[in-house]
Amino acid sequence: MRKSRDTFSSIVLLSGGLDSATLLYYVRRKFPEPLAMVFLYGQRHRRELDSALAVARKAGVKVKKVKVPFPEVGSALLQPELKLPSRLTNKIPITYVPARNIVFLSLALAYAEAYGIDKVFIGVNAIDYSGYPDCRPEFIRAFNRMIRVGTKAGVEGHPIKVIAPFVTLTKAEIIKIGTSLGVPYELTWSCYAGGERPCGRCDSCRLRAKGFREAGIDDPLLSSARRSV
Repeated sequence: MRKSRDTFSSIVLLSGGLDSATLLYYVRRKFPEPLAMVFLYGQRHRRELDSALAVARKAGVKVKKVKVPFPEVGSALLQPELKLPSRLTNKIPITYVPARNIVFLSLALAYAEAYGIDKVFIGVNAIDYSGYPDCRPEFIRAFNRMIRVGTKAGVEGHPIKVIAPFVTLTKAEIIKIGTSLGVPYELTWSCYAGGERPCGRCDSCRLRAKGFREAGIDDPLLSSARRSV
């Protein structure tokens, strides 16, 4: 097994959004020296990537950028010409990216096994979320079962573990945790539309607003956006 020149306690999937930024600070406190893994997958704007890098810099953690050649169809996050949904529904929305977390976790798993890292953290949430199937507890459990039977580390009895500490928390609960940890929410980005200011209409913006409202905390991203006008 190859060892990295740097020693990392864990890998944290970092998108630049509220949940993953909170996760990075949460993991950093418990396991110093995590590696933040950021994916370039053809998303419709760079704003979330810029936010991920800014959050990682603020946290003082190293970043591994990974480019993934996703299909250019199948999701409004990959096809800018598709209209973003403006309200939450009971159906899986068009913003779902086919197999995204399966691919992301598989790549993180490969890096973890190659470099002797035994923990991979992901900030998925199945309470205040858009209904994506790869954000649920049963998905995380199934992925961990696959690791035990489909990797060298797993069959030799020391499987890498995928951990999703926020999967059953509300957005408000996540925000309260992040606020206590000093997460720079003004650097994060949740809006699917990109741009200079959040659109306030897409389901991601609505879920973020609901979380801050229920937490009784002002969203510092909106405050900073107003100051910049």
